[in-house]
Amino acid sequence: MSTDKGRVTLQDIAAATGYTVNTVSRALKNKEDISRDTCRHIQAVARDMGYVRNYLASSLRSGRTKTLAMIAGSMINPFYAILADLIQREAVRLGYSLIILSSQDDPDTELQAVEMAISRQVDGVLITPCSFDSPALSTLRNAGIPFVLLSRYQDGTLDDCVYCNDAEGGYLAGKYLAETGHRKLAMLTYHQVVFSSRERFSGFRRACAESGLPDDHVFYACLNDSSAILQQLKIWMTQGVTGLFSFCDVEAWHTITLLESAGFRVPEDLTVVGFDNILGYISFPKPISSVDCHLKTEACTAIDLIRKRIHDRSLPPQQICLPVDLVRRD
Repeated sequence: MSTDKGRVTLQDIAAATGYTVNTVSRALKNKEDISRDTCRHIQAVARDMGYVRNYLASSLRSGRTKTLAMIAGSMINPFYAILADLIQREAVRLGYSLIILSSQDDPDTELQAVEMAISRQVDGVLITPCSFDSPALSTLRNAGIPFVLLSRYQDGTLDDCVYCNDAEGGYLAGKYLAETGHRKLAMLTYHQVVFSSRERFSGFRRACAESGLPDDHVFYACLNDSSAILQQLKIWMTQGVTGLFSFCDVEAWHTITLLESAGFRVPEDLTVVGFDNILGYISFPKPISSVDCHLKTEACTAIDLIRKRIHDRSLPPQQICLPVDLVRRD
């Protein structure tokens, strides 16, 4: 069943079902004062007619668009892709549309993404900022747009944020390597990630100290050139390093590829532990032990926070730190 008048309206559905426009409207929203049988019947007729809700008209009446924006780093990184997928599922479940934008970890691109989100009149923004002094954040504050920081926390912040316990994650990785017999350990990161890099190494170093490892048995490097990374790994192994904590799983897998292409064996020559537990969501041929930051919980918590902020700007800022676990794999 369809109409020849273009977009199907509530009036069209009312005429086809014999119900009032008000009843049709409430049935399509699953309001509790309309019986389940009536809701199902009206919704079935609406689907057959090709009805699609006019969110623009709804937003003009309510002042809200029921649209959120997520702004994160490069979607090539499975971490962001998985988080975006989980956030979209939760947003759609609650009746929101989601615009996903990538900052490429570049401040100018991040600002452009924020401006685009604002121009689309989103109700709120979920953002993983490049830095805490990012112009994107000041733009959101000045525009009065509700936003939540994803995977970031700043001391003294007045912003809502959801993040995992990075320091505890680094501690679990260091403790695991020390407990499995490694006496010289290193942490490798390809980029200095705001907040997270510092916290993870802090926890890693604390675990090493508690395990009795002297400071000169614990190493750290931030490198993003493949040849430089491989050279540093060779130096560390010559110095006796047998356990490596990688900032994240994607970097861990890249490091393993570099090592194996150079003739080294993992984990026989170097044991590698990652962070994010990407294998909990997608398959990968190289299993590694990894710190699980519970991305599904982060997604649900972030959506809950942004909804509360949209509906009540007076709420005190919420900083929610999520627990982490170590997933051990051979």
